[in-house]
Amino acid sequence: MPDASRIRFKDAGIEMAHGAGGKASRRLVEGLFVPILGGPLKDGLGDSAVVDVDGLRLALTIDSFVVRPLTFPGGSIGALAVHGTVNDLAVAGARPRALLVSLVLEAGLAAGVLEAEVRAIAAAAEGAGVAVVGGDTKVVEHGKADGMYVTTAGLGTLLPELDLSPRRVRPGDQVLLSGPIGDHGVTILLARGDLDLEADLGSDTRSVFPLVEHLAAAVGPAVRWMRDPTRGGVATALNELARDCRLGIVLAEDAIPLRAPVRGSCELLGLDPLHIANEGQFLAVVAGERAAHALAALRATPGGEEAVVIGEVRDEPAGTVLAAASYGGSRVIDMLVGDPLPRIC
Repeated sequence: MPDASRIRFKDAGIEMAHGAGGKASRRLVEGLFVPILGGPLKDGLGDSAVVDVDGLRLALTIDSFVVRPLTFPGGSIGALAVHGTVNDLAVAGARPRALLVSLVLEAGLAAGVLEAEVRAIAAAAEGAGVAVVGGDTKVVEHGKADGMYVTTAGLGTLLPELDLSPRRVRPGDQVLLSGPIGDHGVTILLARGDLDLEADLGSDTRSVFPLVEHLAAAVGPAVRWMRDPTRGGVATALNELARDCRLGIVLAEDAIPLRAPVRGSCELLGLDPLHIANEGQFLAVVAGERAAHALAALRATPGGEEAVVIGEVRDEPAGTVLAAASYGGSRVIDMLVGDPLPRIC
């Protein structure tokens, strides 16, 4: 039974940082939600819950999307809601099967805007091979919802080839990344006009399940762990892994792929690209002896041509992520603190 006496959340109130996916988010979830609503997290915080229903193991996830603006180069809130949820299932090692979609609409929203987003949901679901099987709609007063918010819940069936857990991660395992990072977060920033910079850049929003499926078929049990680095970026995802597996992760910083507009925007704003959200990439930890085969499988899959090995799991420094530069220096990569780019997903 949940034990409310374990509540450790001491913040006086909720701030934007509590929704950014970094330290404040983890403090809220682990310090308040888990003690009241759930039991121990034997495998840490994941993207999906795995439930056993009469011997059938299913993955279940839910996510809300409050992105501003509603449309942006490469996507929109409707497509993002589908992709975000199917990706949470995919990196839990599950084939997406069904979605529920809940819409909170603001009074005064143009019918054409709503129709466009419903069509975007339908197209993204069809492209991801998942059925939208139901949903709900609410309307709130004008000025209360930035046009619309979308919540999607997803159900998936686990791939038999995969057994994912931070507890399976071992020293010598390799960290793979499916492609360039930061595209989504920086695209939203530019779409808002917050930065006077013109760039040929679009969101990376897409389903990563085809990549996960090919990876599972190629190396199966050699895949130890996966995560899509959305809010909080690569840095937060890997810090959560390092903490949960109690090992160190050393990244080759020069190996992490970045497009020029992402690099330039982050340099102008003093942001670390490793903290920027992604909506169409994923991280995988693979047994060292199978990493080359895993990388070849990803690169042979459409959309995975830019996959790379970016780091290695080591005994030390335990619970820490380091980035090593080619010139020999290194720096500690911490979880995201604060919320430098709010409302991006």
